[in-house]
Amino acid sequence: MATPHNEAERGEFAKTVLMPGDPLRAQVIADLYLDDCKLVNSVRNMLGYTGKYKGVPVSVMASGMGMPSIGIYSYELYKFYDVENIIRVGSAGAMTEELNVYDIVLADSAFSESSFVKVQCGNESEITYPDEELNNVILEAGKDLGIPVIQGRTHSSDVFYTQPTQPGIEFARDEKGCCCKEMESFALFSNARVLGKRAASILTISDSMVTSVETTAEERQNSFTDMMKLALEAAVRMENISKAPQSHVTR
Repeated sequence: MATPHNEAERGEFAKTVLMPGDPLRAQVIADLYLDDCKLVNSVRNMLGYTGKYKGVPVSVMASGMGMPSIGIYSYELYKFYDVENIIRVGSAGAMTEELNVYDIVLADSAFSESSFVKVQCGNESEITYPDEELNNVILEAGKDLGIPVIQGRTHSSDVFYTQPTQPGIEFARDEKGCCCKEMESFALFSNARVLGKRAASILTISDSMVTSVETTAEERQNSFTDMMKLALEAAVRMENISKAPQSHVTR
């Protein structure tokens, strides 16, 4: 069953979808890591693929940039394609000196000034949360793979370029407890909660708003391999959990 934004048929997406922002990053993940891979969506070049990783069905689909975009694609995957888990794999800017380029952050919450959640479901909270079980699976995978994972709150912003008269990073960092900045997790977590699904957000630090160190667009597309391996391993483990007898999910 296609949607206005997705030409895939029902059943063509796996239960777990990795969701980078960039369509080319989705293609890189599919090419490098998935076996028996099939392109299932190319509407608006928002590429989506389904294949297998370690024999387990896994999909990867781009979300585009910003909450309105990921809000559409994640909602449709959950609602119309029976997807259970979405793991955002994206980049973020560090807001503290403790975070360095290529560090991996697992969002334990997302703060935003956005009206997305209020308009979408009437929730007036400025904080949304990922699925606890999925986050725990990712943390355990990190330990087993030897990939360090830092937990923290992300600032999901509607605006990339702000005027000098507007508050800087100090507001989100010092008053709201955020360690990094990106543009999607707040909406993804809300969609998952509304629809009774799971969501997580794994973020690789691509630049620092404190030290001004940054990576190139090509590096962001091709070099975030630890984050991708972590998400793929989590997808395998979630599949095993779903098949375990008497498994119970608390959301």
